[in-house]
Parts: sequence; structure tokens; C-alpha cells
Amino acid sequence: MTSGTARSRQARAPLSRERVLAEAVVLADENGIGTLTMRRLADRLHVEPMSLYYHVANKDEILDGMVDAVFGEIELPSAHAEWKTAMRDRAGSARDALRRHPWAIGLMESRLTPGPATLRHHDAVIGCLRNAGFTIELAAHAFSAIDSYLYGFAMQELNLPFTTPEESAAMAATFLDHFPAEQYPHLAELTTQHVLRPGYDYGNEFGFGLDLILDGLARARTAPGSDGEKPG
Repeated sequence: MTSGTARSRQARAPLSRERVLAEAVVLADENGIGTLTMRRLADRLHVEPMSLYYHVANKDEILDGMVDAVFGEIELPSAHAEWKTAMRDRAGSARDALRRHPWAIGLMESRLTPGPATLRHHDAVIGCLRNAGFTIELAAHAFSAIDSYLYGFAMQELNLPFTTPEESAAMAATFLDHFPAEQYPHLAELTTQHVLRPGYDYGNEFGFGLDLILDGLARARTAPGSDGEKPG
């Protein structure tokens, strides 16, 4: 719990663009992006709403800055690292950032005025692929394939009705009680022989799917005429 002294220091701290954005991220993390309004943000900062406009033009600029802050938390791939390792590490770092800030999943690629962290991130991903011998076309395909999987998995993971392996196992056991195995034999088999096995964690599926994509990209990269286009 924040002490009265800490709140007093926060109230007296000079207002700045960085402080506005940082508080907006905390607000969205705690209550969801739908709760973010200029008035509510001003209340948390102990200022009048009009004071925010000295530092940000509008809510869109706040959203731009929040998304840029999340991109700033993602590990940048080195242009000279082994590309599959770099892409795997970058995707894992991005997934961790999205789990910390689930509101960002639907916003990461939606902003019309990306900030410097966003641009650095995108440039580093493309640079890593290009230095690994990807053509421009195949680098674009790779970036799209990896991030489509990344954001899709993060969204699915966020919407699951469980968050731990223990909750997953309990839910699967309850699930089995509500449908006849003889009518849905394959579903029952998957539940009993996979989901209910000790140590099962749905999150481990992320690495398996990502490796499938990276292995496919590796084959495309070394294929004759590897420009990412299908032959006519």
C-alpha cells in the first residue's frame, strides 16, 4: 500500500510527458485500456485534466506513447546474432511484455505515429533477418509470420480460463465429467493422455509452434530463388 508520504511526494513531483505515460500504462495494467480517460489519468496524477494537455496533445498521443513503452521493453535482436536464436529470444521477450501489459496486444501494430522504440524494434528485426541472408521479400514474410503467431498466441493465452498448470488440470478433469468419452473419443484422448499428464503447461505450446515457423523460414531462406514468391 502506498503511504501518505509517498503519495504526497508523488503529488508534488513535477508533471512530465514521461510521468503521464508511465501512469497511463499502470492504469491500463491494473484496470484495462477501456478505463483510460484523461480525467481518470489526471485524478491518479493529482492534477486537473487540462494540465495533461501541456505534455500530451490528446489521448491518441498517450496511446502512441504507451505502445512505444511496451516496445521498449522487448529485447532487440542483434544484427549479428544467429538469426533463429535472435528471433526466438525476441519473440519470447515480446510475449513476456504482452503478458505484463495484456491491453497492448490489440494496439501494438495499430498506431499511425510509431515512436522511437517501436521504430528501433522493427528496424532491428528486419536488420537481423537481412544480415542472415533473407531477401527483402522473405524478411517481410518472416516478420509477418512470426508476429502473427506471436500476437495470436498471446491473445489466445490471455483468454484461456486458467493461468497455471494446476488450474489447467483441474479444468480438464471437470471437462471430462461433462461429456461422454465414447461420443468424443479424440477429445477425451487428448485430455487424458496430454493435458492431464504431470507437468503439462499450455504455455509450452508457444515454443513448439514458433520453432515450426522458424524451421519453415530456414528452408525458404535456402531454397533456390528464395525470394519468398511461389514459382509460376
